[in-house]
Amino acid sequence: MTSLESKPRRGPWKMPFEIHLEPRMDQPRWLGWVVTLGAVFLAFFIGAIVLKLGGGQPLRAYGFMVRAAFGNSGVLSDTIVKATPLILVGLACTLAFSMKLWNIGAEGQFFLGAFGASAVVLTPLLPPETSPWLMIPAMMIAGMLAGALWGFIPGFLKARFNVNEIISTLMLNYVAVNWNNFFIFAVWTEGGFQMSPKFPLTAWLPRLTDYAKQFPELRGLTTHLGLVFGLVAAGIVWWILFRSKWGYEIRLVGDNPRAARYAGINIARNTVLVMMLSGGLAGLAGMSEISGVVHRLQGAISPGYGFSGIIVAWLAKLNPIAVIPVAILFGALIQAGREIQPSGVPKMIQGIVLVCLIASDLLLRYRVRVVRRPRGA
Repeated sequence: MTSLESKPRRGPWKMPFEIHLEPRMDQPRWLGWVVTLGAVFLAFFIGAIVLKLGGGQPLRAYGFMVRAAFGNSGVLSDTIVKATPLILVGLACTLAFSMKLWNIGAEGQFFLGAFGASAVVLTPLLPPETSPWLMIPAMMIAGMLAGALWGFIPGFLKARFNVNEIISTLMLNYVAVNWNNFFIFAVWTEGGFQMSPKFPLTAWLPRLTDYAKQFPELRGLTTHLGLVFGLVAAGIVWWILFRSKWGYEIRLVGDNPRAARYAGINIARNTVLVMMLSGGLAGLAGMSEISGVVHRLQGAISPGYGFSGIIVAWLAKLNPIAVIPVAILFGALIQAGREIQPSGVPKMIQGIVLVCLIASDLLLRYRVRVVRRPRGA
């Protein structure tokens, strides 16, 4: 009989190196921006792969999107119009997120701001012949108060009963939309249509094209005064967060609630105030949209500005000044979505950007090290 030699059994094949994740004790200031820009480029690269798999031509599609958003002064003006509410909503989210308050209700606060501003005209609190110097500030105040009220509700529930603000703000979005629909379909409907009567000219925000008689080169440019609201608000929010005592308290509560409580900071009061100011900024965005663009209250006034503002705030790394260029980028995606086919491509890119941003947070929290695996291990 012949004996069969037993061969040594081989274990599963292992890669010759290992990947270790080490928590970062300190983080270079430039790292956040590098990782964020990398996430954006990765998102466009993944979008190109999806387009190619769908039979499209990625470079041609992206080139068309750039021309549709920045190709001439007219489309650039339209892009800025789309970016204007995103600046204000992005600032609203930036302020709340800096305190680790996850305000997912900017969309509802946007709609309530539009409602409050419309009430000034449609109730009417002010007659149609009122001077724009009085009508527009009154609409701004009413819009911000309505948005602040919608921010007060989840802020109070969080401060008093520790109700999760993600759930409460998200649910209030649906309440706000249906509240507006009640007035659009019933109280303020124009002849049974799904919209209110058009606002008088005194309730319109001035646009560049309104000055075409004096400056012919402005003809057809739709950029309106809401852009100035956004730029001024960005400066104010930046000053609040990084130059004021209140801003220091906001950031300290967000970074270390225990230390803030030990320092005597009233966390409950700050929670309510920050949510109210966040809601007021989103409400101002709603007022800006109906007064500067739509000129009436209707259901389709937002292509998701409240939710896109969340991505804008994160992409800007909660920097109020950086919100402006990021909002213009997303305004370009919205503007290009009106021209490109299939029109869902820009929204797909927005979603991929969000996923890549969330994934890139790993690189900010941990240092990635590639280590050669010891022999025999």
